[in-house]
Amino acid sequence: MKWSVQQLLSFKGRGLHIDETVDVSEIKEIDREIRGIAPVQVTGDAHFSSHAVTFKLEITGEMILPCARTLQDVTYPFAIAAAEIFQLDGKATFIEDDEVHELKDNTVDLLPYIKERILLEKPLRIFSDKNEASAPVSGTGWELNVKDKEEKAAIDPRLKELEKFFDNENNMT
Repeated sequence: MKWSVQQLLSFKGRGLHIDETVDVSEIKEIDREIRGIAPVQVTGDAHFSSHAVTFKLEITGEMILPCARTLQDVTYPFAIAAAEIFQLDGKATFIEDDEVHELKDNTVDLLPYIKERILLEKPLRIFSDKNEASAPVSGTGWELNVKDKEEKAAIDPRLKELEKFFDNENNMT
């Protein structure tokens, strides 16, 4: 997933199609919540302009994250659509909103940007659908309270008199 500018320019006429499986297991050291990540499938195409190359990518895979309730492993599949633009020379002008990457050592390396997209895709919390490892409903000094959906919210007694006002107003119209 790394090309020099000369290699990329050789693909300019015929195009560049990407279909690779990439190992991004180093992400586990960056974000300790990610307990495991399978090799990621990256597919897409490179589109060339006179001064830049745009990679339109589809990144798919799955990672293992802890359940927010039980801390059990949960497999989280992801599919990310990404567009990365690299400036091939200093002559190009871009719209301010475009995130354009400059070349380092005259090479284009997509792997750091793929890792960044995966980290951005990771949810803040995830819940397991399995009931086998459910969270405890009580413990020493605490108990889980689950309110019924039909339970009506209690009206503050200080506001009880206002309820009569709204009933009278509805009767007048």
